[in-house]
Amino acid sequence: MFDRISIRWRLALVSAGLTFLILCAFAAVFGSLTTSRLRADFVRDTADAARRLEERLTITPTSSTEFRITPPLELYASPNNATIRLFFADREPIPGGVTPGAPKLSLPSKPGTSESAGYLIETRLASLTSGGGSGLSFQIWIEYARPLADLRQTVNALRLVLVGGIIGGSLLALLGGLALARRSLRPITDLTAAAQEIARTRDPDRHVPEPPTDDEVAELARTFDEMLSALEASRGETEGALARQREFVADASHELRTPLTSILANLELLSDSLDGDRKEAASSALRSSQRMRRIVGDLLLLARSDDQQPVSRQPIDLAKIATEASAEASALATNHHLKVDAPRPLIINGDGDQLHRLALNLIENAIRHTPAATTVRICAEGDGNEACLIVSDDGPGIAAEQRARIFERFVRRSSDHGGSSGLGLAIVRTVAESHGGSVSVEDAQPGATFIVHLPLASSGGA
Repeated sequence: MFDRISIRWRLALVSAGLTFLILCAFAAVFGSLTTSRLRADFVRDTADAARRLEERLTITPTSSTEFRITPPLELYASPNNATIRLFFADREPIPGGVTPGAPKLSLPSKPGTSESAGYLIETRLASLTSGGGSGLSFQIWIEYARPLADLRQTVNALRLVLVGGIIGGSLLALLGGLALARRSLRPITDLTAAAQEIARTRDPDRHVPEPPTDDEVAELARTFDEMLSALEASRGETEGALARQREFVADASHELRTPLTSILANLELLSDSLDGDRKEAASSALRSSQRMRRIVGDLLLLARSDDQQPVSRQPIDLAKIATEASAEASALATNHHLKVDAPRPLIINGDGDQLHRLALNLIENAIRHTPAATTVRICAEGDGNEACLIVSDDGPGIAAEQRARIFERFVRRSSDHGGSSGLGLAIVRTVAESHGGSVSVEDAQPGATFIVHLPLASSGGA
C-alpha cells in the first residue's frame, strides 16, 4: 500500500515517522529522567518538611490530658496537603497530635522513609523539652506523610505534555514534509504538465521547462527534450515513408487499371469465341482478372483515403444503393437467400460509387462466410437523424476474439480459404468514416449483424 501512494505523501510520511521515533526516544529518556527527578524532589521536600517540623515543634502541657502544640499541625501541613501524626515514645498517640482526616497508617517503628496506604511517610524520633519551665525532656515519634497521588498527578501531567508534544511534533513534521515535498517536486510537476500538454497537442516541437539548478531534474528535462527531438525526427521519417508508400500504391493502382481493362476486354472476347476447355480456361482467367480489378480498386480507394482526398458528395438514396448492391450480389448468392427491406428513400450526401462498394462488400462478406442455404437480410432504415444499413445473416457468426480486428486491413477470417483479400471490411469502415459515419458488428445469435450509421442529408451532417 505504501508503494501505491504518491511520492509527496511518501516523503511526508517518512519525515513524520522519523520525527515520531525521535520524539518517542526523547520522551522516553526525558520522561524517565524527569520522573526520577520529580520523585527525588518529592522525597527531599517531604524530608525537609519533617526536619523543619522537628526543629520548630514544641509541646506544652495545659492539663494532665491536654497539650498545646506549636506550630499548629493543620496549618503546617496544609501547603503540602500532608498528614501529621505525633506519638509518645511508647507509640501512644499524643492528644491533639493528629491532623484532621488523617488516614490510618502503620505505627512508627523506626526513623526513615517508607510508603504506606498511598502515602510517602517520613518518620522521625525527636527529643523535646516540655514548656512551662519544667525542663522535662521526652521523646516523641513524628510522622509526616504526603499523598503519593500528588506525585502521580504531576508525573501524569508530564506524560500528557510529552504525548501531546510527540503528536503535535509529528503532525507539524507531516505538514512540513508535505510542503517541502511539494516545493521539491514542483519541477517534476512542471515536467509532467508539459509532457501532458505535448501529448494532448501532439506537438513535439515544444520543450519541457528546465529548472535553473543543474541537478537530476534538469538532467531529466534535457533527456526529455532529446527524446522529443528524436521522436520528431523518427516521426518525420515514418511519415515520409508512409507518404511515399501511399503515393506508390495510388500510382501503381492507377497505372494497373488501364492494362487490366484491356486484359478483361480481351478475355471477354476469348470467352465468347472459344468453347470447351479453352472457354473454361478463358472464363477462369476472366474471373481472376475481375477479382484483381476489384483489389486494385480497393487499394486505390484506401490510398486516396489515407491521403485524405475529399469525397465528391451529392444526394444519394441509400435504400436504392442497398437494392442495387443486393441485385449485383445475387449472382454470387446462388446457394443463399437474399432478402431486401428498403421501404422508403433515405437521402444522404455522399459518393455513389463508394457507398455502392460499401454495401456490396458487406453483402459479399455475408455470402462468403456463411454456408449454403443461409439467409442474408439487407435492411435500409432511418433512425432519427441517421440512416442505417443493416446486413445480417443466420450463419455461424464471428468469434469474439476476431471482432476487435475484423475491420483492419488484410485481416482474414479462418473461413476465407483464399477467397478474400482481407480488404473488404476495411473498405467498409473507410467509406463509412469518410462520410461521417461508423460501422459496427454485433452477435445476432445465430449469425452476425453489421450496422452502418450514416447521417441523413436533412441532419446537416457530412
